[in-house]
Amino acid sequence: MKEPIKLGNAKIEPNTAVEAGAYCSIKYTYTVAHPIDDTGHIKIVFRFAGDFGQPQFDQPGRPNFCKISTSGDCRIEPRWDPKGNIRPWGRTLFLKVMGGFLDKGDEVCVVFGDTSQGSPGWRMQTFCETSFEFKTMVDPIATYCFKELPRSPVLKIVPGKAVKHVLIAPSRVCCGKAFAYYSKKEDAWGNPIGTPEKIEHAGFTTPGIHRIKSGKTFSNPICALEAAELLNPYWADFHGQSEESIGSNTIEDYFNFARDKAFLDIAGHQANDFQVTDTFWEKIKAVSKKFTKPGRFIVFPGYEWSGNTPLGGDRNVYFLNEEGTISRSSNDLIPGQTSIHPVSPTALDLFKNLKQQSAASPFCFAHVGGRYADLSMHDHDIECAVEVHSAWGTFEWMLTDAFDKGYRVGICANSDGHKGRPGASYPGAGRFGSYGGLTCVMAEALTREGIYAAMKARHFYATTGHRCLLDVHMEDETGNRMMMGDVGRVGSSPRLHIKVSGTAPIERVDVFNGSKKIKTYRPYSAADLGRCIKVLWSGAEVRGRARMVDWSGSLTVKGNSILNVTPVQFWNPARPLYQVSGRRVEWEGVTTGGAAGCILELEKPMAGRLELETRQGCVSADVKSIGITPSVRQFGGLAKKMEIYRLPDNLDQHEMDVELPVKNLHEGDNPLYVRVTQLDGHVAWSSPIYCEQ
Repeated sequence: MKEPIKLGNAKIEPNTAVEAGAYCSIKYTYTVAHPIDDTGHIKIVFRFAGDFGQPQFDQPGRPNFCKISTSGDCRIEPRWDPKGNIRPWGRTLFLKVMGGFLDKGDEVCVVFGDTSQGSPGWRMQTFCETSFEFKTMVDPIATYCFKELPRSPVLKIVPGKAVKHVLIAPSRVCCGKAFAYYSKKEDAWGNPIGTPEKIEHAGFTTPGIHRIKSGKTFSNPICALEAAELLNPYWADFHGQSEESIGSNTIEDYFNFARDKAFLDIAGHQANDFQVTDTFWEKIKAVSKKFTKPGRFIVFPGYEWSGNTPLGGDRNVYFLNEEGTISRSSNDLIPGQTSIHPVSPTALDLFKNLKQQSAASPFCFAHVGGRYADLSMHDHDIECAVEVHSAWGTFEWMLTDAFDKGYRVGICANSDGHKGRPGASYPGAGRFGSYGGLTCVMAEALTREGIYAAMKARHFYATTGHRCLLDVHMEDETGNRMMMGDVGRVGSSPRLHIKVSGTAPIERVDVFNGSKKIKTYRPYSAADLGRCIKVLWSGAEVRGRARMVDWSGSLTVKGNSILNVTPVQFWNPARPLYQVSGRRVEWEGVTTGGAAGCILELEKPMAGRLELETRQGCVSADVKSIGITPSVRQFGGLAKKMEIYRLPDNLDQHEMDVELPVKNLHEGDNPLYVRVTQLDGHVAWSSPIYCEQ
């Protein structure tokens, strides 16, 4: 047998812990064993989820400058390729040997974040990881056949300083009964610091909506009831990945975070199917079973069916129990591309396969990730929801697709987080543009069976990650009552009841019948408007991967002054919105379907002019012309637009209770649902009530 090529070794200095999101300087050294020929390579690869600064080689005074040197008789030509290796190790630094060769004992040195010429260093990834790896591969024979080192150097990424205090409490409690809530601190990038504190509360003596306050921090709203109700709200993030596929940290770390750092009631793990080996599929089921504790924390085993969009697009698959088996869209990254489980090459094949697994009680969601679901393929017995929001963005067009096709689906939101933070999924500094969503499930019990029944009945609502309380139901004169998700005929004079308690002041409640908006409610009128102007930009370029819209720009006020500016949905601390003068605001920012913007407080309520310049185009407006109804400018793409409208000076109403007569129902299904928008930009969607006519 031929002796294998002896590879060299790699090390980093320092190899101690590094703060998430901080600038650092890391010296990487590869020592050659087998000589590397002219045009051979050393390749350093990093995980897809890593949102560190992109290495650059020609601006020594700028961030992320990398200095390359060698002791060998050659030169090293660097090249960065974000998809230069097989996933999940896609982010790749190629070091090509040119003009000579590397002999045994020669060294190649890369200083990630060389500061000797003025660079602040290399910005480290924004999330914590126990083993941030500099995975090293070598092409010594110059055949482009890379061989991986048995061991590569690793760093530990730890939280930075605390900048935020978070209080998380149960959404519903009984009056006079003690309960526990949690206090945690987060750094600028959303990483929890230390172990959250569990605090015992004596309970509330009066029914109604309460919030716990600590300093300037308020908890989510808590509904105190005098008697228990049939259905209770449970918070879920059904969707995310760990390092075994394309995420970070282990699957055990993933569920520990969901339960003990995000304080979820329900979680799911959704690895891309073509990366789930048969062995890992068995582990997913075993770990899901291990973490499931009825009344405490529920996990559904599952996976993400990841077919290309023309074949059906992303679907999130879940099973009630461990009897379910995986059926992949392909075996592309499975060792040997073989498996004991059958392939489902299209979403229709997937639905057929799942229906044959009745003992496992499967259900699924339509998802928009890198790929998006093609809703021309659907099975009403299996697919119970569309995912309207995740860390990838906001996708209300999915609802239009579903309603136009006459589907009866619920509306959910999850994170699809890759950074190991299910339930508190900050987007960081990479391609994810939004804070991850949550689904609130209204169920009889926190058991797999109870949650499964609620999901099949569409008794849930979606949020962009906040824990507002939302109740939507309909009653007619006969006393017939339907809640979100229900299907039925309505009698005479039906009325829709909407009750919401926000985590921030409520800006408006929009009521829809399918794709048509039928009513907007605000907790204020035109007479309440003041000197505050809200400017929003939103939308996406396309439905697929290239959806990100760059809205970087500026706003100038002429003939007036800015007293204060409040950013809306700016999640990246490295790209803030900031006031550069009393008349000008500048920002760097993107959207991926959702909205971002700012609220201006002007010195004079009716004077001057706003002039906005962005990468997408320019908008101007006379301040006196801005009213309660948004002025909208469209920019093409997928609902790319800019909105400007006026707000009250003191909007502080966190609750709304609305009753709407339901009229003009059309023949067939009338999917009645609401969208709640808060002042801080967070949004919630109820699953529809399907009224038959």
